[in-house]
Amino acid sequence: MFWVPRDVERGGVRGALLEGWEDLRAREDAVGVQTGDPIFLSPDYLSDSLLSLYGQSRVFRNYTVETKRNYATDISLLLTSLWHRGKSWMEATPKDLNDYEDWRRRAVANPQLIGGSKWNRELAAFASLYGWAKREGYLASNPVVMKEVMGRNGEVVTVPEQRADDARPSNVHWLTPRTWRRWIAVGLRGHTSEGVPEPGWVGRLEDRNVAFVGTLTSSGLRLMEGASLLTFEVPMRRLGGGRYYRGKVAAQVTRSKKQRTFYVSSNAVGDIETYEASSRAWAVRQAQKAGRYDRLPEMRILLEVTRGLKPKVRWRDQDGVMGERELDLLTWQERTLLFEEGPHGPEPLWLWLNEQGLPFRPHSWEGVFRTANQRCERVLTPPKRLGRDPHKVYAPYATPHSARHSHALYMLVVLNYLMDQRYGLTPEERRDFRLLYGDPWFMVQNLLGHASRDTTVKHYLAPVADLQLRSMLAAADDPIEAPMPELDAMFARLSRESEGIQDIDDRMRPATAGAA
Repeated sequence: MFWVPRDVERGGVRGALLEGWEDLRAREDAVGVQTGDPIFLSPDYLSDSLLSLYGQSRVFRNYTVETKRNYATDISLLLTSLWHRGKSWMEATPKDLNDYEDWRRRAVANPQLIGGSKWNRELAAFASLYGWAKREGYLASNPVVMKEVMGRNGEVVTVPEQRADDARPSNVHWLTPRTWRRWIAVGLRGHTSEGVPEPGWVGRLEDRNVAFVGTLTSSGLRLMEGASLLTFEVPMRRLGGGRYYRGKVAAQVTRSKKQRTFYVSSNAVGDIETYEASSRAWAVRQAQKAGRYDRLPEMRILLEVTRGLKPKVRWRDQDGVMGERELDLLTWQERTLLFEEGPHGPEPLWLWLNEQGLPFRPHSWEGVFRTANQRCERVLTPPKRLGRDPHKVYAPYATPHSARHSHALYMLVVLNYLMDQRYGLTPEERRDFRLLYGDPWFMVQNLLGHASRDTTVKHYLAPVADLQLRSMLAAADDPIEAPMPELDAMFARLSRESEGIQDIDDRMRPATAGAA
């Protein structure tokens, strides 16, 4: 798999072209090849013209960058399997796909079987490719057999017949607030099981990582949404500003492609400000001294961000050409190109930077979480249990999306608490309050940007969907007055009564001397 690079790079990355192919870029332009198109190369180093047309099709180009990458990878695996059977993808039959599914999901000889959710994603990629080929007249029949089923809202929809019935609707898990604090301390700050910094610990961009995780857990932003923030999109703290600040997440980086308001805690904003004034400022200055920004193939110097319902970003590129685009429509790739003139030269407006002072790509955060998880496992798991703790009993395990799940769970508990305890509402008053403002489920749905309440209730807040929160809160031990997140006793009770919530208990506390 290869991808056509950005226009500004297409000349530079192909310095050693074969004789007679010096006009490759002109040839690509002539047939409509664009940045981001996939190039499928067979084992005998030939490209398939029809596959190239699929990569240039409207259906494929309308996918998000992540979906393009996933679908192209899934299709490549199928093509390789068919190649080994002496077939091209155009010769595939329903039996070939059945055999492929059996290998991917059930074959004893396959050391890396996949689950139903992964298979359904692969099947969606195959349906996209073969559906396009059938509609365009390149195939007489579609090897992905389709069937009609009843949709969520009673409508008839067409889906692949091979869809797995055992697919999990979502990979949802939660961490209680005190478990997040433990995960951050050990995984990101280098603390030992006793809660003190490990001797010799040198955290690479520790303040950046802590600030990012705090932003996700306190705001409920998705990975792409939080990772794509520009410096001027972070709310500024002010005296008497309260415990939460409001910001806007741009439409293009959201899953729904709709602008959304988010709320982030004052502590998280403070961590961001500390990061900006310390390691981020140092990385920027070092990059300026090394001339890294001067060597960038493309840069857009910010001139202004207009005000109004549809703010626009106006810039000047390296050649002095002016440009503008609605802030809501900027892709994350375009956001990495935005800079401003600082006292010592250009400075990136992309908030999260790597040690070279360059934009830290959104998917790179997966590696930060993976490293932190590995450290928590090594530090907190008793030696005899190391590598044998599938339910994360001893060491917490977190992902960028579990921060969003945890935020939703926390907000539901707190909103119910505020309604029942702080406001002292009677049942009749609470009913009137719901009619006027909506209940906590509705509020959390809006915070997460879900189109339907069902998604919020079914997939994100399942542990508490059937609990009588009012009675639980009334029976819980009184939390400390401030800050509000310290509802540890209540979350501990939720974790004991619900599946999938990670909470620190006696087994996760530092072992005493001589313990296993």
